Amino acid sequence: MSLRVGLDIDGVLADFRAGFFEVGAQVLGRPRSDSQENLDAISEADARKIWKIITQTPNWWLGLPAYEPLEIARLYRLSRDHKWEVFFMTTRVPTAGDSVQFQTQWWLEEQGFLLPSVVTVYGSRGELANSLRLDLLVDDQVVNCADVIGASKAKAVLMLRTRKPGVQEQATMAGIGVVETLAEALEVLERLHELGAERRRSFTKLSDWFSGRKNLQNATLPMNPRDLRPLAGKEEPRDH
Repeated sequence: MSLRVGLDIDGVLADFRAGFFEVGAQVLGRPRSDSQENLDAISEADARKIWKIITQTPNWWLGLPAYEPLEIARLYRLSRDHKWEVFFMTTRVPTAGDSVQFQTQWWLEEQGFLLPSVVTVYGSRGELANSLRLDLLVDDQVVNCADVIGASKAKAVLMLRTRKPGVQEQATMAGIGVVETLAEALEVLERLHELGAERRRSFTKLSDWFSGRKNLQNATLPMNPRDLRPLAGKEEPRDH
């Protein structure tokens, strides 16, 4: 059975904080600084002002920078090579313009992941992981990771881009893996893929992810699925 993976968007793939504090600097009339990177440091009143601008901006989510754009494109190639089922999950707030789902799909395609499956989640990640029969979730919130491992058979990896020893220890003790980059997360996915479906169900320790042999298969469709010419089976017309 193919590996089934769920990935959160903001904090894992997209740098939401950068976009949020850029708006904050404009709205609040003060320079953006590293000390403002803590969302908890912003008052509720200021946060409401920032969110008001965000929700009124057409397709605001399309402007967020990617943490590791090359790794998102690599994720697409790996999913095609290994026949992974990848689901992108987000709790983004709707803005003016297109739907959250469409904006997120467009953004992912811009980063090199074509035809992405995006699910907007406003309830339990654990229930969704169970419904989708996920093998692994990558998320930047401990509570979501804990929800997933508590409500489903999926494993969870916490994306902790800023070192927080207390949070890392909490996650590790709960059986949640911890990575600092998407590149690291993809290494975990590759190793988990190598275990095979039966072994993925049986392992209990994170160290069990890092064994096995790679078994790659060629994709049956072109890397860009919109280019269907290789499937046509016909030669291009020739000028006589």
